[in-house]
This record gives sequence, structure tokens and C-alpha cells, in this order.
Amino acid sequence: MRADLSRRAEPGFPCYRPAFKILVMGSINAELSQKSKALDSHLRTLKRTLVAYSGGVDSAFLAYAAHAVLADDMVAIIADSPSLARTHLADAVAFAREQNIPLEIVSTAELERPEYASNDANRCFHCKDELFTVMEGIRSCRGFDTIAYGVNVDDQGEFRPGQQAASQHKIATPLLEAGLTKQEIRELARAAGLRVWDKPASACLSSRIEYGRPVTRAALSAIEQGEDALRALGFRQFRARHHGEMVRIEIAREELPRALTPEMASEFTRIFQALGFKFVTLDLEGFRSGSMNSLLNADQLTRKGH
Repeated sequence: MRADLSRRAEPGFPCYRPAFKILVMGSINAELSQKSKALDSHLRTLKRTLVAYSGGVDSAFLAYAAHAVLADDMVAIIADSPSLARTHLADAVAFAREQNIPLEIVSTAELERPEYASNDANRCFHCKDELFTVMEGIRSCRGFDTIAYGVNVDDQGEFRPGQQAASQHKIATPLLEAGLTKQEIRELARAAGLRVWDKPASACLSSRIEYGRPVTRAALSAIEQGEDALRALGFRQFRARHHGEMVRIEIAREELPRALTPEMASEFTRIFQALGFKFVTLDLEGFRSGSMNSLLNADQLTRKGH
């Protein structure tokens, strides 16, 4: 699979032609239609483009839109490392194949960086710095003009050190330039018939580990296995937060009633104690994206990546 996908990114290799862009314009309002046109116009200015791709709705829609506009002059790049769950990698690859988007899987070594593995508040900066450094190497040796990623308007109000890395590497931000919010991206993806339009947000596995606790392969594996088990139980949006001997399970509030039963409590305990956790807890506030950030003080939240 890797060899086939890698070949599709080589200059001169005959990539698939893009499926024509299916935006059901009658299903979106005039303002969103204008933003969609602005996105297309901006993408044309980027010329040969590499898209940082994770398989989430933002990067998936950006890769889809870039392919529709740029055809063979774009390639999606997904970073494979221990912090990427195998189920997410497989789904990202499947979506790219469904849409005939040229895709290359590259290996990144952020876990080998002591500043990343130490897991301070700037962990995401070091992760994105590693990714964009690898992508810059690809851009340079293969003659691409631009690297783009899927940051949007809503991301600007959150604690995201990775955006500092993107700024330092001068990464293009087409969705942001078009003024698109997360909800608008979902609406455009739905209008285009993309199955990922309502895909739950999912950050890397390292984001489940409390700040200050080292990121290790063993910890990432325990989280991945635990979340795979939660998925197998039928839950859709959740996190397994690693606090050393304790795991804190977050489940979306609309799914909490099903989790709050003695039978499910026993199942959670069985699953996570088998993975090495001594204490298994269910967070009664439910799923919150970025809940680990609540442990950071004001200075850590405002400090820039370095």
C-alpha cells in the first residue's frame, strides 16, 4: 500500500484525474457560496501544492477542494507515527482513494524529539515543526510551490501551538483565507457528498496524555487500544485521557446515559485495567475537545512555541 501511494506523488506519474467538484449550490446560502468561490480562487494562486492531510473533516475537505481545482498539481501528505491511531490512518487512506486524491504516507519522528516527548504545553508546536520540516523537504526536491494545511476561522480562538509552527514555516491557510468556519466547512463537505462531513473531531493520541507526563510508545498504545474498545462498544465521540495510573474516559453528553450503567462501568473497568490502569473513571462533564488545556496556567497558554 505504501509503495503504491508513494508512487502517485512522484513527478510524472499518471495520477487519477479528479472527480468534478459536486457542490449542490442550491443547498448552501449565498454567503457560503461566495466563500467557496473565494477558496477555489485562492487555491489557484498556490500552484503546485502539498496538503497536510490527517483525514479529519478540515484537511479532507481542503484536499478534496485542492484536487478539484489543481488536479495533478496537488498531493496530500499524511504523517504516520505512533501518535496516529491505525483506524484513523486507514480511514484517511480510504477517503483519499474514494475521491481519487493523490496521497503519500510519510514517516515523521516527533517522538524522537526530546522536546516533544517531554510533553510540555508546546508539544503540538514540535509535532507540527517536524511535519512541516519533512514536507519542506518534499516540496524542495519535487518542485512544489506551496504547502497548505486546514486551519479555519474557529481555530483562531483556541490554544494551538501548532499554528505558530505553521507561521514560522510560512504554510498557506486556504480555508482561513476564505473565511470559513468549522461549521461552514462541514456544510460544504455535506453539499459535496463527502462522507466525512459529520466526522467527529479527533486530535492525535498524544493529546490524551496529561501535560508533563512523557509521551511514550507504551502510553500511546494503551490509549489506542482503549479507544478502539470504546469504539467497538458503539460509542462515537470519546477520549481516553491518560493520567498515569488513572484513565479518565470522556464520552459525548448525548451518549452518556448509555455509559452510566453498572454493566458499562464493569466493562470500562475490565478493558482499561487490562491495559495497565489501576483506576478507571468516567468524566461526568462528558467529552470536551482540548480538556487537558484546563490544566495549564495563563503563562503556559500564552507562551509561543520555540
